[in-house]
Amino acid sequence: MRHATVESVMTSPAVLVAPETGFREIVALLAEYDITGVPVVDEDGRPLGIVSEADLLLTLAAQEDPGSLLPAPELPRSGPGGAVTAADLMTGPAVCTTPGTSVVAAARLMSRHAVKRLPVLDAEGRVSGMVSRGDLLRVFLREDRVIRREIVEEVLGRVEGVSPAEVGVEVDQGRVVLSGTVPEPYLVPIVLNLCRSVDGVVSVTDRLGSTGAAPAPVG
Repeated sequence: MRHATVESVMTSPAVLVAPETGFREIVALLAEYDITGVPVVDEDGRPLGIVSEADLLLTLAAQEDPGSLLPAPELPRSGPGGAVTAADLMTGPAVCTTPGTSVVAAARLMSRHAVKRLPVLDAEGRVSGMVSRGDLLRVFLREDRVIRREIVEEVLGRVEGVSPAEVGVEVDQGRVVLSGTVPEPYLVPIVLNLCRSVDGVVSVTDRLGSTGAAPAPVG
């Protein structure tokens, strides 16, 4: 049993910008493609950083507003002639992932670095796509019947000693309820943890019993 990979949910090809791309051009690209950030790449397509909506909003937040009680943020340095480019705005280095990374590992990477999107790099280190938090959440759109089949065939069918015929599996909106019996008490947490690892599972409710006796306490 394996988790879905980044490759199955990422957007490809990615919208990319060069370091010299101007502020308004970046804003136009975000609007055109309905995205919230773009990787900044060098001439070989390798990532230098990312410009996000948050980076762009600094320019708006820095405008004069006599009615605001909050101080204006510091703007990035502009280039010659006052031009503001992707190189001025970007946050770098970019936190990246690869197509074969599991969606779970990608989600943990986003959480650890507090980012909302990850450039996806090919074998040569070039940006081949983008994966966002919304992309990763697609695994929770799996149909209940697909989730149930995976639990029955890939979980229960592969745990030694457990008979799928003895375990009831109900799935509703990703919420799994397990009932019935397993041979030994120690198998219950094993089955529960494996079910929780199935893509699309929101929660697992334990109504399992065991036909074997629990081990006697030592001492």
